[in-house]
Parts: sequence; structure tokens; C-alpha cells
Amino acid sequence: MKMKTVIRLMTITLLTFFLMAYILPSDILAQCPMCRMTAEGNLREGGMAGRGLNIGILYMLSGPYILFGTIAYIWWRKNKGSRHTDV
Repeated sequence: MKMKTVIRLMTITLLTFFLMAYILPSDILAQCPMCRMTAEGNLREGGMAGRGLNIGILYMLSGPYILFGTIAYIWWRKNKGSRHTDV
């Protein structure tokens, strides 16, 4: 498999996750209840820490999915041509 394909796939995946962080409704929050209360309190006082906290959590959450997706794609591409039909 070509390295350009892997880089292109990873770039598309990262862009998708970043765009989803801004497109998703604000009802979808990736926070525990205690973090949520702290973030809401900060937002009520005029701070922006709550929004940054949500984006940070979603950013950290995307890492394992990108890693697993890349490994699965590489494995799929390698084994795609080596299928045997033993019927």
C-alpha cells in the first residue's frame, strides 16, 4: 500500500472529526457530570472553558478510533489480494 493513501485517509478522518466537533448539536457533550457542572458554571460567568473542554475531550477520543481505523485499513488492503477460494 502506498504511503500517500494512508496519509490521505488519516487526513480525511482527522478533518471529519474536527468538523463534527463544530457541526454536532450542543446537546451532545462528552463530559462526566462533575466536569459538566464546572464547565456550565464557567460559561454562566462568561468564560469559554466549557467549549474548550468539550472539544478537547472529543479530540482525545478521536485518537484511538483513528489508530484502529488505520490499522484495520492497512490489514484489509494487505489481505485483499491474498484471498483463496477453497470450495
